[in-house]
Amino acid sequence: MKIDILSIFPEMFKGVLESSILRKASEKGAVEYRVTDFREFASNKHKTVDDYPYGGGAGMVLKAQPIFDAVESLTAANQAIKPRVILMCPQGERFTQKKAEELAQEEHLVFICGHYEGYDERIREYVVTDEISIGDYVLTGGELASMVIVDSVVRLLPDVLGKVESHEQDSFSTGLLEHPHYTRPAEFRGMKVPDVLLSGNHANIEKWRSKEMLRRTWNRRPDLLENFSLTKEQQQWLEELKKEDKRY
Repeated sequence: MKIDILSIFPEMFKGVLESSILRKASEKGAVEYRVTDFREFASNKHKTVDDYPYGGGAGMVLKAQPIFDAVESLTAANQAIKPRVILMCPQGERFTQKKAEELAQEEHLVFICGHYEGYDERIREYVVTDEISIGDYVLTGGELASMVIVDSVVRLLPDVLGKVESHEQDSFSTGLLEHPHYTRPAEFRGMKVPDVLLSGNHANIEKWRSKEMLRRTWNRRPDLLENFSLTKEQQQWLEELKKEDKRY
């Protein structure tokens, strides 16, 4: 996968892309990163990429020309591959694990990180394929949001985490929150690991984990169950959880 990031603050990405799983993914050849300062594509001698909004108003608006030219430059070498051009914007679709899995299937992603009041609407209409928000709040720019998305997508690429199972049971990947985890020692300050996890009975362990995933989802994010198709066994577990719940 090729990932291009357009930002006027490219130095912000150095520590993130050169650390941990993102660095290892690059070393394995699973992904290639390129961060471009789109100020270099500004057509005026002062390299300005923003201007006052028509009609007046507070703040500055990101101009269309530098973004159009930057994206065209990044995609000119290989016209056969149409990249997903992602605009980081609080007005966009809320980012989810499902979206991360969708983007992980692409060959080329281009992220546009603004840093002003808004974008010239022609960028949205003629350049962008996706507008994404990581939450209902506003950041000073799209850089941090794009880092979040890059991290969540790259970890899903083949061989990046070593085992497919490493992300298949992640919270939200199954539709439920992930089950609890424990490691050695089996007892710490009087707190014990559940006996079933020490039993060696893999069928019982999987059943326990499945039930705990449902329990955790019910306790923390019951809204996720509204559109989740429960098996007959899960439905029975849920009824048991409701009986235990003081809210009912």
